[in-house]
Amino acid sequence: MAKKDLSQELQKLYFPSSKEPEMVKVPKMRFLMVDGKGNPNVSKEFQEAIGALYSVAYTAKFTLKKKAKEKDFGVMPLEALWWIEGGKSFLTAVKEEWLWRAMIMVPKQVTTAVVKDALEQLRKKGKDKERPGLKKLRLEEFAEGKSAQIMHIGPYSAERPTIEKLHKFIEESGHKITGKHHEIYLGDPRRTKPEKLKTVVRQPMK
Repeated sequence: MAKKDLSQELQKLYFPSSKEPEMVKVPKMRFLMVDGKGNPNVSKEFQEAIGALYSVAYTAKFTLKKKAKEKDFGVMPLEALWWIEGGKSFLTAVKEEWLWRAMIMVPKQVTTAVVKDALEQLRKKGKDKERPGLKKLRLEEFAEGKSAQIMHIGPYSAERPTIEKLHKFIEESGHKITGKHHEIYLGDPRRTKPEKLKTVVRQPMK
């Protein structure tokens, strides 16, 4: 967890203290990204994407740390965008129709050259064969702008009331939902009880 490395602005975006919906302005940030499709609960592709993201993030971290301590950084939580083709409702569509973009935010010192070097290091170790998601990974900037977000505590399968509460908040504030559904995963489901998982649920609006 990279909480200690964040500015006050990013603390609010990634580790909100309130369990109620709130408006935020999300600046342009840099992310490692992998795109895919399907039900994340059973999708091998989604797990491969997560493995690829963390492999590159940690390889870049340790490479920069060796060069200079001030270039070291804390690896951020996994996050993902979710959407459906053709304007279908995200909440009512079957999970097999879900399109996703798995992401990890990285600081400015993680350049295209640093990512390329990390991928090459992993290739030399044979990790590209173990983790097919590495071939799909890219570095890209992304800006959401005006958004609303809320902290969900509990299993991912029980998120719907939280999402509906967030959407209602947006509509009652006079805004319209736009962009892609966004989640930031603050807990590790392999080590945390489902009822204690924390997820930041974010929705761009206009």
